[in-house]
Amino acid sequence: MFEVLPGVGLVLPRGAGLLRFGMPERGAQWAVATLADVRRTWVCGTGWSFSASYEGLDLLVCGDTADRWGRAEHTVDGLALVHLTRCGGDAAARGPAAVPVVLGDVDVFGYPAGEVLDALTASPQPNVILPAAPSPAGCLTGILLSPTETRLSAG
Repeated sequence: MFEVLPGVGLVLPRGAGLLRFGMPERGAQWAVATLADVRRTWVCGTGWSFSASYEGLDLLVCGDTADRWGRAEHTVDGLALVHLTRCGGDAAARGPAAVPVVLGDVDVFGYPAGEVLDALTASPQPNVILPAAPSPAGCLTGILLSPTETRLSAG
């Protein structure tokens, strides 16, 4: 089970550890590598990024992000972004994910999108972004985590 800790990070399954915002790349890669093969990737505006796939979920991890307008107060050192998506897009979203992704008491990929969004609306989390347009097939397909409030869309 993945556990979302808003503003803190993401607890990895099987005791692999915590991806804590601000942690260095090496520590983040080490934690994820205990679950899956880590692949370097490139994301615009980041100093480093890597991805991995685990039990039907894709994990994208980015760090050392710079503000594109040069505002120092919006630059984040260390781990700055975690994006979990379901492999296979809409086809995979017809039922629950193989591994729960839990935010509070809600399995984000385990129930129909409408029910999840209704449950999470009661206590919104500014550092957790859900897709703007949920999959028409049923369940949500992605969740984006950041250490601070963001206006990004994971959709």
